[in-house]
Amino acid sequence: MRERIFLILANLFWAGNYVFGKYVVAEMSPLWITFTRWFLALTFLIPISYFVERPNYREVFKHFWLPLSCMGILGVIGYNLLLYGALEYTSPMNASLVNALNPAMMVVFSFLILKERMTWVNVGGFALSLIGVLLILTKGHLEWIFQTTYNRGDLMMIAANLVWVFYSIIGKRLAVPPITATACSVFLSVIFLFPFLFLQPFDITQLSARGMTGIIYMWLFPSVCSFVFWNMAVKKVGPSHAGVYLNLITVFTAIITLMLGEKILESQIIGGAFVLIGVYFATKMTKPKEKVIRNAQV
Repeated sequence: MRERIFLILANLFWAGNYVFGKYVVAEMSPLWITFTRWFLALTFLIPISYFVERPNYREVFKHFWLPLSCMGILGVIGYNLLLYGALEYTSPMNASLVNALNPAMMVVFSFLILKERMTWVNVGGFALSLIGVLLILTKGHLEWIFQTTYNRGDLMMIAANLVWVFYSIIGKRLAVPPITATACSVFLSVIFLFPFLFLQPFDITQLSARGMTGIIYMWLFPSVCSFVFWNMAVKKVGPSHAGVYLNLITVFTAIITLMLGEKILESQIIGGAFVLIGVYFATKMTKPKEKVIRNAQV
């Protein structure tokens, strides 16, 4: 029950990240947004990990520096740069709809990498969710599938999904307490990002009140709460089951979008329905008597 609450809250805060991210990216580059929110997040993540999990940081870095570095590069740097870069070209609603493909991708890659069970129903659901994403990318015109250009932001979100899948899989297999893993991967990410800031000088005092509010929100909720909640839940239930809850990002983003008075397109509604229905079947748990697809049979 606690894990479910954590997953719901994590996705609620991430939905807000799409909306605030759209505002902040108009004033700051994706690089500076990513560095600023995670640098600030460390002020909470390190104390929380220390007092809750009591890790031996020296031993953690000594034995797990490589997977922690990979988690930082993928989940902290890669995903966020792609997300905020995408929001420069597409809407928060579109970004969240494309992101809804993530659970189905987690099932497929968990099957390929972690050898988790997968049925033909899961395969069909994944195919259906792909059709939904194509409806979103083509604005409801599937005959445009082979067009030479797509919205750059939507394509960046597909890449962000792939990055997040590998981040979650590494987190599942990492023998480090979840909050400590988050804090350490963020610490390494901030170090990796710092030299690149000199390539894009920026005066943070030039941020507007709305931009500053967005950064503070990103610092406290998507950066600290969501990542801690997500990693704690994934450790218990696994990436495939946790991935189902990522659908809530789309739901929460749609609610916030409507509350702000913005419109949702018909192609977004239809495509989103395909994605969510497809993800339901793609993540449907297998039963003992069901015929499953195993890696050796592929």
